[in-house]
This record gives sequence, C-alpha cells and structure tokens, in this order.
Amino acid sequence: MSKILVTGGLGYIGSHTAVLLLESGHDVLIADDLSNSRAEVLGGIEAITGKRPAWENVDLSDAAATASFLGRHQDVDSIIHFAAYKAVGESVDRPLDYYQNNLGSLINLLNFVKTKPECAFIFSSSCSIYGQADELPIREDAKTKPPESPYGNTKKIGEEILRHAASAHDFKVIALRYFNPVGAHPSAKIGELPLGVPQNLVPFVTQSAAGLRGPLKVFGNDYPTRDGTCIRDYIHVVDIARAHLLAMERLVDGDGDSGPVEVFNLGTGAGSTVLEVLNAFTSATGVEMKWDFADRRPGDPAEVYADTQKATDVLGWKAELSLEQSMADAWRWQQSLRDS
Repeated sequence: MSKILVTGGLGYIGSHTAVLLLESGHDVLIADDLSNSRAEVLGGIEAITGKRPAWENVDLSDAAATASFLGRHQDVDSIIHFAAYKAVGESVDRPLDYYQNNLGSLINLLNFVKTKPECAFIFSSSCSIYGQADELPIREDAKTKPPESPYGNTKKIGEEILRHAASAHDFKVIALRYFNPVGAHPSAKIGELPLGVPQNLVPFVTQSAAGLRGPLKVFGNDYPTRDGTCIRDYIHVVDIARAHLLAMERLVDGDGDSGPVEVFNLGTGAGSTVLEVLNAFTSATGVEMKWDFADRRPGDPAEVYADTQKATDVLGWKAELSLEQSMADAWRWQQSLRDS
C-alpha cells in the first residue's frame, strides 16, 4: 500500500480518482482549498468506498503553505496533481490569476519532488494544448498551435516546466491529456458540481433538463460535420480516473522508458456531435431536452477528437463506458442533488 497525494481531490476528476485509489487499497491524502469544490464530497467518497481519506485545506499556489504541508507528509509516494483553475472563459478575464495559481502550484509541488525523485508524478493536462489541430484524430506528437485561452496555455507551459524539471532533477512524470470528461460515478454519490453557470455541455444539459436553466443553446448549425454541429470527444470520468491508476502503477513499477515525461491522450477515439449528445441524453433518460440554435462562438473548431492508441499500447487502457452510460450517470447525479 502506498500513500498518494491527490491535489484537487474534492473536485470532479480528482474525487473519482480518489475512489479508485481507495478501492485499490492505497492510502489517499487530499489537498484541496475548496476554490472550486465542496467539503461534502468527502462524504460521497466515504459512502462509496467505506473509507474517509485524509484532507487538508491548503492553497498550493502559496509556496510557504505548500512546503509546510509537504513537510508534514514526507511519506508521500506519488502525487496526482489535479488542483488548477479550469474555466476557459474565466481564464480570458483573469489570466494572471490562472498563471499564478496553475503554474505556481505546479512549481511548489515540484520543489518537493526534486528532493524525492522516486515520487511518481501524474499531471492533469488537457487537449486544449493542441489548439486547433490540423489533423484528426489528434495524436500526442501532433504539431501544436498556441492554445485558445490562458487556461490552455497554463497546461502547455506546465508540460514544458515538467520536461525541464524532470530532466534536471531525474524524476519521472506522466501527463494525461483529457478530451471532454462527462458522466458521474454510477452510485450518484459524486459527480460534476460546477460552481455558478456550467462552462461545459453536459452539466448544462442536466441542469436545463432539471429546470434549473433555460433552454440549451447549441452554438452553430453550419459546421462541416454530419449534422452541422461541433464534434467533441466525450469520455466518461470513471474511464479517466482508471487511466490515472494505471499511469501511477507504470511509474511506481519503473516501466517508463520514453524519457522523463510521457504524455497520453485520454478520449474515446471517436467524436460525437452536440445533437448526438442531446439524443444520447434523451435515449438514456427518457427526458426530452428543450434547445435552440445560436450563432457560432468565436474560436470553436468544428471537430476535436483523440487518437488513443498510445494509451492502449503502453498503459493497457481504453475507454470502456459509452456516451449513453455517461448521460445516464450524469442525470442520476443531477437527480441526487435535487433530492439531497
């Protein structure tokens, strides 16, 4: 049994990963300052696993606070780093906050790892680092363009920091580039809980279907796609969490042989249009959505989906849960919020 620090472990993907780690017999320590999460998530994790992970409220962008926190937890064997601001639109309005928080927290954690290079480090990255890719599906070695937002740029710069630091200080890192996480734990004990207006499609769909929002706006119906709406690669959050467990095991077992930093795409390998997502929601739940078309949003590419062959070949991972399962789980989670 190893002790794993999960930063941002009360957030969406972090909480699902914490569940899998606990179910696999690991000792989990969560660092989360509740800037985009809630302490009640601990209860959900405990309800699923029968175990309540240790949690400390710490701002990891504060160097002194991070050093003090890690000084009390020198026995950490692995770090899975989720803690970051993540709203694309907000990052445009608050770029300095995003750079300070997302890059500062990463640097503060790496100052610990360089003193303990045997500590495995998994970085929560994003497909946004690719910008508007020229070729589909997107491979890990695709030529990247400048990200469309400060948020995406913090992920790109974060990976650059990791490459330089890992080479200089001889530690190993895996960066996992997510495409579009959706769904919730099938127990409906944890799920996506955006603070304020959702920035992503599926929580807006579920909140709209629950009567908490008005009709959904589908931005653009004239894209060169099979039904005129944008295509994205929607992947169940539990599949994403499972990839983190496999990545950690690869580093702990010393199997990495592709340089100090390995990167993997996490997606289904196939895209779904916005209208296909809405149809999958209705098919899975029996709930008819109210929606109408709106103008395109500036900067939205027509299609974005992953080539995931590398993750299959190297990690032994592939997405297993369907879009319909994602919609059913997301709706079950939304209903549990109404009933709580």
